Amino acid sequence: MKVLIVEDDSAIAANLYDYLEANGYEVDLASNGRMGLAMAIANSWDAILLDLSLPHMDGLTLCRKLREEARRDTPVLMLTARDALDDKLTGFVHGADDYLVKPFSLLEVGARLGALVKRYRGEVATPEIRFGDVRLDLTTLTVERAGRIIKLQPKGLQLLRILMQSPGRVFGRVELEAEVWGDELPDSDTLRAHIYMLRKALAQQGEPELIETVHRLGYRLVARDTDAT
Repeated sequence: MKVLIVEDDSAIAANLYDYLEANGYEVDLASNGRMGLAMAIANSWDAILLDLSLPHMDGLTLCRKLREEARRDTPVLMLTARDALDDKLTGFVHGADDYLVKPFSLLEVGARLGALVKRYRGEVATPEIRFGDVRLDLTTLTVERAGRIIKLQPKGLQLLRILMQSPGRVFGRVELEAEVWGDELPDSDTLRAHIYMLRKALAQQGEPELIETVHRLGYRLVARDTDAT
């Protein structure tokens, strides 16, 4: 999937770039509105991440020109620090497809991008994630392993969802804590305790463990024997 990031904040742009690239996206960057519009028109993109406040040309003007003058219908996810309803409505009027307020979760950026592209392509999004014999229903938030219902606490459910969305990827402790607890970071043993309870719940009937500890780095979801598909 090809994504164009139009963002003048170098730190935010770098975080988005690194996250998307690590998750298999082909990514390019534009640091101002004029450059962003030229790149958006010159190439074919699956989606555009567009900051609202940009030098040389603001995001609203860029989006309007992309729709009305260039006649491009590329999905646009607008990024902004403005969270007032009027600001959001203005973004939609100018052609944005979705709206994300800063500060945002990188996990949410990935989820929204995926949903936008699926809608654009006419695909029906499956409201579930599967890894081997584990199934997570995103609508009912129920978890099954080999047909067995697994009861999880909310934090365990969040951890499992994060790990299942990117199997094999190593998630650092700091990243997991920020995604699950936000600004209210837990003490040093809390994440370890929730991972332990999640492992225990998933392997309650003696099934192979799926969560691997990567020494000094974090955790990842891995296939054991013939579990992964």
